[in-house]
Amino acid sequence: MAEFVLVAGAWLGAWAWDDVVPALREAGHGAHPVTLSGLAERSGIPAGQQTHVQDIVDVVERADLRNVVMVGHSYSGIPVGQAAQRIGDRLHHAVFVDSNVPTDGESFTSVWSAAQVAELTERGFWPPLPAEDYAGQGLSDEQIARIVGSTPHPAASLTEPAKLNGPLEELPATYLKCLLDGDTPSPDVVKLLESDRWRLVEMETGHWPMFSQPAELARLLLEVA
Repeated sequence: MAEFVLVAGAWLGAWAWDDVVPALREAGHGAHPVTLSGLAERSGIPAGQQTHVQDIVDVVERADLRNVVMVGHSYSGIPVGQAAQRIGDRLHHAVFVDSNVPTDGESFTSVWSAAQVAELTERGFWPPLPAEDYAGQGLSDEQIARIVGSTPHPAASLTEPAKLNGPLEELPATYLKCLLDGDTPSPDVVKLLESDRWRLVEMETGHWPMFSQPAELARLLLEVA
C-alpha cells in the first residue's frame, strides 16, 4: 500500500484533490491532501517556502507514513522536491504535476523581473490570476471561478530560495506534462529527465488536471504506487 501526499499549487488547498482522493483510497492506498500554511483554511499564517517544506514533512512524520508517493502540482513542486529528499527512505516515488522543480539557491520568482518581485514583496501576496488566464485549459466556468476565488498566495514562499540536500535527479520521479499548457517541460525539467530515475508522462489536458481530468490523473498516480 502506498501513502499519497498530495500538494496543490499556488492559491489552492487540500480541497483541490477532492475528485482524485476517492479513487486512490478505493484502490487500497492512503491519501493525504495537504493545505500549506497561509492558504485555504490555514490562511493568515505567515509562510515562507521552508515553512511549506516543513508542512509537507510534518504530514509524513506525524502519521509515520512509509512507502510515500509525494505529489506536487505547479508551485508546490518546489517544496515537494525538497520534502521528498528530507523524508529519506520513507519515499517511494515523487510525482511532479506540470510543476516547477527546486533548484538549490533559486526561488519561484528567480525568473521574474526585479520590478515584479518588488511589487510582489510590497503587496505581501500573489492574487489568483483573472478568469481569462484560464482559457484553453480544459476547465469549466465553475472550476475557473473556484480557482479565481481561492486564497492569495503568501509572497515569502515564492521569493525564498530552495535548499536541496543533494542532486534532484537522484529522486525516483515522474514528471506529468499537461500539453494544453505547453508541449515541452521547462529546460530544468528536460535536464532532470536525462536521469534514468526520472520519466516523462504526458496528459492531454491543461495545467489543473485535478479539476479537468481527475480520473485520468488518479489512474496515472496509481501506476507509480
